[in-house]
Amino acid sequence: MLTLNNLKSPKGAHKNTKRIGRGQGSGQGTQAGKGHKGQKARKSGHVRTGFEGGSMPLYMRLPKRGFSNAVHKEEYATITLGQIAAKFDSEVVSRETLCEKGLLKGQDRHRSIKILASGELAKALTFVNIDKFTKGAEEAITKNGGKIETK
Repeated sequence: MLTLNNLKSPKGAHKNTKRIGRGQGSGQGTQAGKGHKGQKARKSGHVRTGFEGGSMPLYMRLPKRGFSNAVHKEEYATITLGQIAAKFDSEVVSRETLCEKGLLKGQDRHRSIKILASGELAKALTFVNIDKFTKGAEEAITKNGGKIETK
């Protein structure tokens, strides 16, 4: 039976740390695993990623072409009709109520909201100030007697 007086760690659970630079007998003395001289043997001898010893790094040598819209891309907080059906009965669905019910968390609270059509919606809900809807979501909402009110 396992009791407090016979508890033991499993074999191999405790391993001694490698003590570098603590004499020849340790096996990691002299150069302490850093080889002979050079920048990487020094105290603060780390170089940044992509550094090539002072020559022009590859990422600066390659041509930069084309256009990237990544800076201006709008991120949406996506919520499905199935998630809304599980949390709402017959109230108004807005940013505030979505936050209260826990469907919008973290960064999504500040993003534009998009409602997706996946899941079943059998309730007549009113959507207020929601930014985007998929076509299927709009059809499902209006089919069940719901309304979409924009700004």
